[in-house]
Amino acid sequence: MLTGEKVILREIRESDLDRLTEFNNNFDIWVLADADAPAPRTRKQVQTELDEWLKAGTVAPFVIEADGKVIGDCGLHHFSEHSRNCSFGIWIQEDEYLGKGYGREAVSLLLDYAFRLRNMRRVWLTVNADNERAIRSYKGLGFVEEGRLREHVWQDGQYHDWVYMGLMRTEWDAR
Repeated sequence: MLTGEKVILREIRESDLDRLTEFNNNFDIWVLADADAPAPRTRKQVQTELDEWLKAGTVAPFVIEADGKVIGDCGLHHFSEHSRNCSFGIWIQEDEYLGKGYGREAVSLLLDYAFRLRNMRRVWLTVNADNERAIRSYKGLGFVEEGRLREHVWQDGQYHDWVYMGLMRTEWDAR
């Protein structure tokens, strides 16, 4: 468990699966956070995907808890043990927790976990170029834009650029 002032990042429990299924079916958030087209998902599908990731060792997932309730989830993905890098993703699903530092604190806890406890050298992410709030937050944490795929994803009736951002451990340590 990773504890901050506003949020706790903890393991996913059986009792969280209904909430995570709700998150996976929130298409408004999905189009900002994922390049894949949204599609309805059942609790069983969410459970199966999580089980497969955990078995393969390709993800370190957490739920984000604030004020005693699950407000989102985050995790590290695409581990390269050889190159010591991974990607991360985060979804805050509760409107009243957006723009108030909850996501930023969750990302900070996750980055500290990646660099200090998992010994990663670099953490990277992808984000829809239209998700300006997320990009501002990532830049505020030290991420830099490393690349942009023009009109790469089809979401919400139009093509959008897809942005790659990265943060080195040396940059994180120097902040």
